[in-house]
Amino acid sequence: MLQWKDSTTRKPLILRGARQTGKSYTINEFGNIHFEGITHIINFEKRTDWHSVFDLNYDVNRIVGELEILTGKRITPGKDLLFFDEIQECPNAIASLRYFYEQMPDLHVIAAGSLLEFALGNISFPVGRVQLMNMHPMSFQEFLMATGNEPAAQLINDIPKEVPESVHLMLIGELKKYFFVGGMPESVKTYVETQSLNEVFNIQSDLLATFRQDFLKYTPRIDPGCLNSVLSSIPQKVGQQIKYSGLAEGYSNPTIKKAFDLLETARLFRKVRNASPAGLPLGASASDKKFKVIMLDVGLLGSFFGGSRSLEYAKTSLLAVFQGAMAEQFVGQEILANTNNDLFYWAREAKSSNAETDYLIEKHGKIIPVEVKSGKGGSLKSLHLLLETYPNVDEAFVFSDSQYGKADRQKISFIPLYFTASAVSENTL
Repeated sequence: MLQWKDSTTRKPLILRGARQTGKSYTINEFGNIHFEGITHIINFEKRTDWHSVFDLNYDVNRIVGELEILTGKRITPGKDLLFFDEIQECPNAIASLRYFYEQMPDLHVIAAGSLLEFALGNISFPVGRVQLMNMHPMSFQEFLMATGNEPAAQLINDIPKEVPESVHLMLIGELKKYFFVGGMPESVKTYVETQSLNEVFNIQSDLLATFRQDFLKYTPRIDPGCLNSVLSSIPQKVGQQIKYSGLAEGYSNPTIKKAFDLLETARLFRKVRNASPAGLPLGASASDKKFKVIMLDVGLLGSFFGGSRSLEYAKTSLLAVFQGAMAEQFVGQEILANTNNDLFYWAREAKSSNAETDYLIEKHGKIIPVEVKSGKGGSLKSLHLLLETYPNVDEAFVFSDSQYGKADRQKISFIPLYFTASAVSENTL
């Protein structure tokens, strides 16, 4: 965001993300800390009576003039930040952003919205006139910083390597906490203040209730019952190929697909599409019919599993927690947050074959298959098959709760889960 602020080619910024990921708080803090003037907050959910400012036309001078009268404050380009919050509630305000870029480029404008994609379906989106940025839940590194362990946060941002056994065990312990707390800011804040997982679980239940209340905004577009069934089924399917018929009973596949697509648009989960490791870009070979999913947040995933969390927390291996679903979710979530790319995996196309790897990533112009397995002793038949089948792939990552190591003539790196972000980032070798 600082790079955006200082850019000479700056455009109005739209910050996208699911509800409760911290968009409004972050923008407000950003304005208060990094702007010498005022942060003007226009919340279109609270001030529906101000929508009319954008109804007449897109004359930016008129719009800014009226907003100055309504807020009682002068809006000064070059010094102030104009923040349109919950902008999805006022589609004309979204359309106006292109004219802020064209008519008042010196004014810093940021917009944020949680269900933005729904509003975009009703307007002409200002393509090429705005910059888009995505906000994800807090990463494991940010969790460590929030809990006061900055040295550990700095360590896992470094190139993956073997660490002292005492440090390794400490990081595994902290990562287990993160599996259950997750990265939703309110959950992390509650844990920092109370050190109580039960308090965190209550917050997560409230967050899920909020998401379900949002279903009312989708009707009559889709049956709320079908939406609820799909959302309840998805967590059970993390790491598995999705079949629409298995997500809700009593509904047709087209109805289920519509509910699935709508919840994906709300960013409650993300598709992981099957792609070929034969060449880049991965998206060129990706299938829209063969895919898995990961949830918005690892902590919320655990919340869907409910009462068995105390039993799962007692397990010593992170790969055993909820039969490996939490570890695979964590790795996918870290890839998303640290690369901002789409997610892919590989599944062999041959009939009756169940060979697949958990993820495929692109790093430094190379394709790297990723597995989430229980250490160096785990079965890697699918990974070896991929490496034999695709000679262009000369490196692979296996994430586990074991120490760092190399194998198979240095082709396979065994990396502790806590180094996931560093391993997949373009910023590390």
